Amino acid sequence: MSIIRLPSGRPLTGPDGYTTSHLVGLFYRLVNFLELRIKPIFVFDGEPPPFKQRALEERRRIKREFEMKYIEALEKGDIAAAFRRAVMTAKVNTRIVTEAKQLLDLMGVPYLDAPSEAEAQAAWMVKEGIAYTVASQDYDSLLFGAPRLVLNFAVASKKYYPKRGLVEELEPELVHLDEILKTHKLTLEQLIDIALLIGTDYNEGIRGIGPAKALKIIKTYGDIKKAYKAYGWKLDPQLLEVKQFYLNPPVRRVYKFEWREVDEKGVIIFLKERGFSKKRIEKHLKRLKKGKSLTDFMQ
Repeated sequence: MSIIRLPSGRPLTGPDGYTTSHLVGLFYRLVNFLELRIKPIFVFDGEPPPFKQRALEERRRIKREFEMKYIEALEKGDIAAAFRRAVMTAKVNTRIVTEAKQLLDLMGVPYLDAPSEAEAQAAWMVKEGIAYTVASQDYDSLLFGAPRLVLNFAVASKKYYPKRGLVEELEPELVHLDEILKTHKLTLEQLIDIALLIGTDYNEGIRGIGPAKALKIIKTYGDIKKAYKAYGWKLDPQLLEVKQFYLNPPVRRVYKFEWREVDEKGVIIFLKERGFSKKRIEKHLKRLKKGKSLTDFMQ
């Protein structure tokens, strides 16, 4: 949704004028995954916890700000600036989520709706041995206890810094939670405490405290309650609720998932209705027929 856009920054659209960027990215990435014999399970966000409202409001504010800057850049004819600003305006609505699930069904790929945060659900699945790793850009996956986290999980991945006008090429990176904890001689609870001092989606953190200082504080005092007491800070009880949320988030205890053969006819009809080229769809689906059959692979 963020980066699959026209040079002007406008998202791709189908014959009805509705956005199709999400389907373009999802379809071609799914083909890449399945061709490499990767068995993905997609997890969709559920209801956010009450203490995430501040972060959600801030995100909405930023989107509104960049929408105005995007329009200004277009009016000035600065296409490059318009694109950089457009990547910060992406919005996901019910139709986008529904269409994503429809495409996953047609591609034979399982998914589930998390009761709350998708990263929490995915982390639980890895801890239970249902999946090997969480694939996400959200480090919260580690705070939820994911043993492994893959960042930049794509054939070609880029990170945009709209305010600086920079684009960074990214490589996939596998992060092991136990290595982080062992290297810094921390427990998972202490890692969460460090995050809370810096600030998360659920709390603002302490002004002037970054990762290095937060690590030093928790290493010195042992936990966030003792650190707050030592510095004379007023401890908001909600902070401890956030910590407990990281330690015991709501999850769906689903252990079995099924991967099926791709419904080629269904995929072609679905994507053609949304303006995709039949020739390109067939070309990419053909890649999945090479080598070992998907039926053998899925078993």
